[in-house]
Amino acid sequence: MTDVETASRGFSSDLTALVRCGKGPFFVKAMLNRPGGRRDSLVREALVNPTVKPVAPALLWHAENEGWVALGFEVVEGRSADFEPGSPDLPAVVDTLNWINALDPPEIARDWPETRWDRFARDKAEADLFRGEGLLHTDINPSNLIVGQDRMWAVDWAWPTRGAAFIDVACLVLQLIAAGHTAQGAESWAAHCQAWRNADPAAIDAFATATFGMYRSRASRFPDASWLDDMATAARAWVLHRGVAPRPPSPAHASCDGCSADADAHDLGLGAADR
Repeated sequence: MTDVETASRGFSSDLTALVRCGKGPFFVKAMLNRPGGRRDSLVREALVNPTVKPVAPALLWHAENEGWVALGFEVVEGRSADFEPGSPDLPAVVDTLNWINALDPPEIARDWPETRWDRFARDKAEADLFRGEGLLHTDINPSNLIVGQDRMWAVDWAWPTRGAAFIDVACLVLQLIAAGHTAQGAESWAAHCQAWRNADPAAIDAFATATFGMYRSRASRFPDASWLDDMATAARAWVLHRGVAPRPPSPAHASCDGCSADADAHDLGLGAADR
């Protein structure tokens, strides 16, 4: 007998479900088998899983036919992390990001350079500050950090990339501000992460301004998505705290076809928990 329960997690998939069967249970993510970014994200998630199993549920099987691509993961019990000020989850969140930062990127990640923020940087020199050898989750938000009875999991590795190690921590800073922290308070949590302490402050400044530009652009394109306005507001508070005024990218850099294609492929899913 098989029981299928639609899941509340997995915003970027066509189907997410908890499947209970003789060989299960499994948490299943599935996509229509069509060429493009969303299918590619599922392929990446399967490829990166052997590396991220210390912090993520294990991939137990994958299947593909002409219509669908599906991944079956071990089921983990827990709730979404609480990012609000005073939350008892925050030390574990920091520990989890430090754990991710300590993972060695798999060889395949050399083909996954992080470029999604490039078109919002002022110029190529600033975009180059986002380069690095760190394995990045890039969608750090409360729904993707699951609090279990005695540990935390980082789930939904839908678009892992290779880049500057501080980027995941910077994504946490933005999420903490959106959850009610002051920018200073959010950065004080980031300071518990080695990748943040090792980062060039100029790189963080460039990333903060690029992030604000990204969310401001997306919010203007999708006015009905209130969560984008919320993230743009949080990003604005962050750049004001850092004393860096938002700056438009140079025309040549803003029109970079590769950067645009990469961003559209991932649909800029940062903060997808708010959708």
